[in-house]
Amino acid sequence: MARLVFLRHAHSIANESGILSGQLPGITLSKKGKEQALLLVERIGPSSFDSIRVSPMQRCEETITPWIKSAHSRGLKGYQIDEKLIEVDYGSWSGRKLSRLSREKLWKTIQEKPSTVQFPDGEKMKAMQKRALHSIEEALIEKKNGTHLFVSHGDVLKAVIAGLLKMKLDDFQSLVIDPASITVIDYDGSKSRLLAFNDSSSKIAALTQMEKSTKALLGGGARKAIKGKR
Repeated sequence: MARLVFLRHAHSIANESGILSGQLPGITLSKKGKEQALLLVERIGPSSFDSIRVSPMQRCEETITPWIKSAHSRGLKGYQIDEKLIEVDYGSWSGRKLSRLSREKLWKTIQEKPSTVQFPDGEKMKAMQKRALHSIEEALIEKKNGTHLFVSHGDVLKAVIAGLLKMKLDDFQSLVIDPASITVIDYDGSKSRLLAFNDSSSKIAALTQMEKSTKALLGGGARKAIKGKR
């Protein structure tokens, strides 16, 4: 049983401006995002990871770097840049205002039937989900029972989480993944358990170190609450 920790990048200048940045270069964290990244140092705390995989986009690296440089990382030398975790290629939609994109005919399809969508001059949503899930598979090959951290983007993480929870891709818009939020899932290669979802305040070290269990649960389970809630 592996423990998968998913971190969305902190608030970016694109979030601040209301644009769809996609894979455009030079999208940094906003002032708010830099503050969130610093708070993540204590939120992640003395967690121990067998691998850390990070999208190559600048905002993702800026999100995890303060923790990597902190004493909490326990001398961890770095992380792996994983192209499979890169933001969706939104093609000609990249760099445009979300308020304007919402008037496009394709917008409704993205909300209701994203599995059928290919962005103009860009990527298919199904292809994005497939390559992102492949990152999970590679981490499990590296250490099947390990604890792995993935730093990526909202739509990418929504697609990955939907896949792990056996949700249809067409339902992934029912998930909300906020900037700097953390989601934790136990996964054995076929079945998943959701331990934390879209958490923007908890300290997660106790959760990442909690014993993994494949024991069947009845009545919702009764694990101890996460310590360190702010």
